[in-house]
Amino acid sequence: MSKTILIVDDSSSVRTVVKAALMGAGYSVIEGVDGKDGISKLSGQKIHLIISDVNMPNMNGIEMVKEIKQMPDYKFTPICMLTTESEESKMAEGKAAGAKAWIVKPFQPPKLLDAVSKLVLP
Repeated sequence: MSKTILIVDDSSSVRTVVKAALMGAGYSVIEGVDGKDGISKLSGQKIHLIISDVNMPNMNGIEMVKEIKQMPDYKFTPICMLTTESEESKMAEGKAAGAKAWIVKPFQPPKLLDAVSKLVLP
């Protein structure tokens, strides 16, 4: 049974690249277009990892992480931020919210898959 990963990014091109890399590695993928949409995709099914942008409309990635960490079914789900934000303060804010990893765009798919393999438990 394949592992399911939720990608949350307001850029359809980023979602497409990430989805292609993940599906090519055998993962199932669910997509969300912003933080609110990402949370709406958490419908009780098992999600093994969430990959999220920080800067999005409606609800940013860090706000989304804080909200997800309050949800009993998902509070232990690992979250990786995939963003253009590289400032230490933003990374610290993400980590404090509950993000486990931080990848700065532009990224190389092999680097993303390496991070994913460390975050998705067998």
